[in-house]
Amino acid sequence: QVQLVESGGGSVQAGGSLRLSCTFFGYAYNYYTGWAWFRQAPGKEREGVAAIGSDGSTSYADSVKGRFTISKDSTLYLQMNSLKPEDTAMYYCAASVVFIYGGRRLRQSEYKYWGQGTQVTVSS
Repeated sequence: QVQLVESGGGSVQAGGSLRLSCTFFGYAYNYYTGWAWFRQAPGKEREGVAAIGSDGSTSYADSVKGRFTISKDSTLYLQMNSLKPEDTAMYYCAASVVFIYGGRRLRQSEYKYWGQGTQVTVSS
């Protein structure tokens, strides 16, 4: 059974940093072909934040470019710097087992497996 488990969320003041991690259970890490982080703020739709392919290429939402960095080894990470109150949301990791073209990497529909989420709260 596939399970993705996020960790690293918490409360931080604006300008601070957090590092999220996503651990994979059930299949070897290289079973997957693409990985991503999504977030959902109260009253808003879930949105793609960052994605990384098996070749290491990355995609970012405009709102986080230059502040967030996605990376992976056997664990998926999201380094978040210069955090803003508008970054407050539940953050989810996701994984795919099919190839995702670059332009579609931040679409929820491309990902089959999801974690339960970790809360990030940024205060002003």
